[in-house]
Amino acid sequence: MATHNAKELRKQVAPYESSNIKDSIIQIINTVIPFLVLWFLAYQSLEISYLLTLGIAVLAAGFMIRIFIIFHDCTHHSFFKNRTANKVVGTLTGVLTLFPYSQWGHEHSVHHATSSNLDKRGTGDIWVLTVDEYMAAPMWKKLAYRMYRNPFVMFVLGPIYIVLITNRFNRKGARMKERLNTYLTNVLIFGISGLLIWAIGWKAFLMVEGPIFFIAGMFGIWLFYVQHTFEDSYFEADKDWEYLRAAVEGSSYYQLPKVLQWITGNIGYHHVHHLSPRVPNYKLEEVHKNTKPLQNVPTITLSTSLTSLKFRLWDEKNKQFISFKEMKAYKHNGKLTAQTKPEL
Repeated sequence: MATHNAKELRKQVAPYESSNIKDSIIQIINTVIPFLVLWFLAYQSLEISYLLTLGIAVLAAGFMIRIFIIFHDCTHHSFFKNRTANKVVGTLTGVLTLFPYSQWGHEHSVHHATSSNLDKRGTGDIWVLTVDEYMAAPMWKKLAYRMYRNPFVMFVLGPIYIVLITNRFNRKGARMKERLNTYLTNVLIFGISGLLIWAIGWKAFLMVEGPIFFIAGMFGIWLFYVQHTFEDSYFEADKDWEYLRAAVEGSSYYQLPKVLQWITGNIGYHHVHHLSPRVPNYKLEEVHKNTKPLQNVPTITLSTSLTSLKFRLWDEKNKQFISFKEMKAYKHNGKLTAQTKPEL
């Protein structure tokens, strides 16, 4: 996009970059309370039928995703105008969703600053190799990449690894405030879990919390994956990379049914969010509808989004994702044309 268009677009979005205390509090009430009620009902249903428990767990997982969106907004300081309020609510919702506020907030800010930049991959994003990088990689790396991009590993084992391992330890080089926040989050998670286990027993606790966490985590990773992995996405080397294009072309508009749109806190309007992270989730749809240039972005639906499961590698020449099968048909004049770049 031209520079003057970029300035105009930012100007149109700017009025929405402010939270509304009433809307934020209402969202907390209509999200956290139903989640807690559903968790209790899931526990009560154990005496009736575990199938009923699983059904309630699915609903509770939906509200956990919605709680995560509140957490997500707090890390961007967009849910409240007051930074302390964002940190307090962000930390507490992080306990419910099992994510450390400061640590994840740091990684996610890096993701926003480097999304779709081929030379700055590796923090807060999904591991993506280009065709040339994959072809130049040693066998162990190819196997590791294929395993990582396998849907079972990514969507089933992924949530377990992130929540139980990645989120429980501080990153290398983290500042003291960030480390303390992670410690506090862990203490609160283990403390609350311990109290629940003492009150209802470890078996009942796992039978309720387990499926809620697993379902929410699986669909959470899916949302993140599909919003950046679609055929004609945007990736460029640092010298050609543009923040605006990365936001509106490298992030999709995931057009969901209204119920799912509500449950996912409008995060389907991911192009709007990447353009301006300071817009609270409850204003994303309004920005999209009132800003014409943002309506002409890559759009995917529930059915078309399933296609993204086959996308494995980024083709720098044709500027699109391709599958491993399509990669075999590619010829590069008998030699590799790209140097290996950073990996996750």
